[in-house]
Amino acid sequence: MYVHLDRAMERYAQGDTAAFSLLHEGLAPRLRAFLLRLCGNPALASDLAQETFLRMHRARGSFAEGAAVVPWSLAIARNAYLDALRRSTHAAASVPVAADEDPDDASNEAASLEPDGEQLVIAREAAQLVRQTLAALPVAQREAFVLLRFEALSVAEAAEVLGATETAVKLRAFRAYEALRAVLRRREEEAR
Repeated sequence: MYVHLDRAMERYAQGDTAAFSLLHEGLAPRLRAFLLRLCGNPALASDLAQETFLRMHRARGSFAEGAAVVPWSLAIARNAYLDALRRSTHAAASVPVAADEDPDDASNEAASLEPDGEQLVIAREAAQLVRQTLAALPVAQREAFVLLRFEALSVAEAAEVLGATETAVKLRAFRAYEALRAVLRRREEEAR
């Protein structure tokens, strides 16, 4: 699926600096979206994505030929996020936003005025509830959920990124799903 990126990383690791532009073009949106889902702050996600590329550059010699660059880069991004979290004096995470949603974008409000405005409002409220619930989860559960659900990694790939066993990843993701289900179930009961 990302074989071209794997090959580009191999070339970059061997000194082909031109391959970096392919890596950046192919990975930057995905890394930023991943980091945005973890931290909830678009500016911080962009900064951390740049930090990830810097770390990838420094570690390029350790990239193993035949390895997959996406899990490797996501692991580096995760470590950059965790380092920033440790450095932060405000460890309380802000509410994550979806990668394709800009909370300051006025077009988000305008969309709710379309003919199906009520359905859009309901969907946005549900999405906000999911973001709030994810933000309240322990970091380990949120990471597992994001990697499996949003990044569509396999359990084995997520375990590689997180430096955990597959069983631990499954358990963390299960707990995240259960927390989401409970919150959505309560919301549905309150709506009745």
